[in-house]
Parts: sequence; C-alpha cells; structure tokens
Amino acid sequence: MAEQHYLAGLDLAGRRVVVVGGGTVAQRRLPRLVAAGARVELISPSITPAVQAMVDAGELVWHARRYAGGDLSAAWYVLCCTSDPAVNAEVSADAERDRVFCVRADAGERGSAVTPATGEHDGMLVGVLSGGRPLRSAAVRDGLLDALREGRVDDHRSTEAPAPRRGGVALVGGGPGDPELITVRGRRLLARADVVVADRLAPRELLDELPPNVLVVDAAKIPYGRAASQEAINAAMLEHAAAGRFVVRLKGGDPYLFGRGFEEFLACVTAGVPVTVVPGISSALAAPAVAEVPVTHRGVAHEVVIVSGHADPDESLTDWSALARLSGTIVIMMGVERITRFAAVLLAGGRSADTPVAVVQEATTRNQRVVRSTLDKVVADVSAAGVRPPAVIVIGPVAALAG
Repeated sequence: MAEQHYLAGLDLAGRRVVVVGGGTVAQRRLPRLVAAGARVELISPSITPAVQAMVDAGELVWHARRYAGGDLSAAWYVLCCTSDPAVNAEVSADAERDRVFCVRADAGERGSAVTPATGEHDGMLVGVLSGGRPLRSAAVRDGLLDALREGRVDDHRSTEAPAPRRGGVALVGGGPGDPELITVRGRRLLARADVVVADRLAPRELLDELPPNVLVVDAAKIPYGRAASQEAINAAMLEHAAAGRFVVRLKGGDPYLFGRGFEEFLACVTAGVPVTVVPGISSALAAPAVAEVPVTHRGVAHEVVIVSGHADPDESLTDWSALARLSGTIVIMMGVERITRFAAVLLAGGRSADTPVAVVQEATTRNQRVVRSTLDKVVADVSAAGVRPPAVIVIGPVAALAG
C-alpha cells in the first residue's frame, strides 16, 4: 500500500525557499512559489530562458553555480529539480539533516514532501495527491476544476456568512463559436449567473449548460436585420443588476472588438453598477487560424489591419485608399454583404488583382467552410459558394501560404 501523505497548506510569504536546478521542471514549479510570496533563491549553473525572464523581472534570486553545503541555511522549503539524481540525493540528505521539508522531482518517494497537482477556482486552491501517481492526481484535479467552473459541483459559497446581495454585470467574450474556446474565467462567471443576456453569435451550446433557474435574455442582434436596440440591452442589464442579480452579458468574440462592449461598460459605470470585462478570442484572429491562414508570417506580412465592414467605404471612418497601399494583411469583419464594394475600392487603390483572399464562414463551428480566391475573383466566388454571415474576409499574401 502506498504511503499516505499529510496534505497541508504552507504559508511561504516572505520565507526563504531554495530551488536547486533551473531546467524545465523548475520552470513549472517557480510561478506558484513566486505567486505565494516566497523569497525564492535558485541554485543552478544554467537556467531556461523562461526562468531567466523571472530573474530579470526580480521575482527570484539566481545563484549561477552548483549546489554546495550550507545552501539550505534558514530555508523553510526545498525543491530538488536537477537532472542529476546524485545532486538531488545530496540536497535531500542535507534537508533531512536540517529538518527542512524537501521535494524530489525525480523520485518523490525519497523526499520528505510531495507537490500535489494544484489549480485555482474562485479564490480556492485545489490540491490532489494520489500516493505517487502524478498522472492520476492531474487527471482528478482537472476533472474537479472543470466541474467547479461549469457549476456541476457546488463550491458551497452559500455556507459562508451571507453578504448583502449586490448585483453586477460581467461582459464576457464567448469566443468565435466553439464553446470550448471561451476563457476559463468566462465559463466560471457564466456558472454564477442569475441572468444571461446573449448575442446571436455567442456560443449556443453554453446556454444549454445553464441551470434551469437562470434567465436567458436574447439580445437578438442579428446583423442587417431585426435587432434589439443598444439602449434596450443596456436597460435589461441594469434592471436585473439593480434587483441584486448577477448578469453575464455573453457576446461573440471579444467584447471590445466591434462588439459595442465599451458602450455597455460605460452604461454600467454611469449607473453605478459593478462591472467586469472578460476578454474573448476574437474571430478576427481565430477564423484565419482555423483556416490555416497566419495573419502574420516572417518575410510575408508585418502588419495586420482589422476593419469593420458594417459601413460602405464612402461612409466609413476607415481610410480605404491607405489600406489599398499596404502590403500586409487586411481582416474584414461583417463584410460579406459589401464585399463587392470592398474589393472594388482596394483594386482601385492599387492592390494587385491576384492578391490572395480567404473567406471563412462560421469559423470553429461544425458549419465552418472556407472559400479561397483572389481579389479580382472573390466576389464571384463568394456568390457562387453562397457564403453568408457570419464570415471573416482575409486579404493578403498570407491567405495563400497554406496552399
């Protein structure tokens, strides 16, 4: 039977912690030690670039040499992370003699402490130990965190002393369409929602996961069609928040990229309603990526311009003649309905007729499809393919790299 460990939380803030070894194992362990406020001293002849960045930022002290006797003086905690078992054994023996708890990354059973698989959720630190089976610990940790973040496991906030109920709003970017591409924080806040005000482009599957008591308000913001006014959306958020409810404004992509998120933020601030913003993965970058189009590439494109296609070039704030003179990448959002005008103005401004173009419809969803063309032919190709919104248009040499 595997030896049972005693699981405890260590307060390392301001206390000396010694890490021996500066490779990838130390690189994984150091961030949480630093986040805990430990006074970390690293002993190693060499370190990885990521660890070097932490040293340069002043997050820890690096002694660029091999481990030597006396290095554990006044230490509270020790981690052996070298690739040399003999060095790790020496450090572990010194720690045992000095009565300092020591973790051996190469042979956990030979140290006096082990590192649990850990993760954070809403102010809680979750740790799992499985008697020397780290893969099992990590799998259980991941499953538990997923369940907590999705609301499938109660984190028992209700058992704490009740605080005065105060409503608030979270503006959450849901990502480009695939429900797995929402951020961890966005999913966690969604699990706490009393009310969800959702855009049509927000990932629909996320709404199916909500408990039945959550009120879902359809913002009905359908491009170029019937739409709820922004004022009505703002009023719905503020009304529910004023009633003490937690409102998640679930938006497609990122709240601040052509999503009117800042208008909603200002409405909350003006009304004195607490508001937080959770950035999301924008389809401006995700759609090209899933279509195997890098928006930049060394030696091909050194700039990316993201343009709203909701207005005709003659009515837009964008200088389309300047865009036509660029050699890099242009990403047009909401531009399918006016693709004829955009292609024409770019060609008239001097952009080459054979400039590659990729049009990605409903990126990251099961309905995704990609039309590849050139600037002089894209209008006909999009029409022939029956491309409809939502779609992202990528113009520039990068659109031909996958081919």
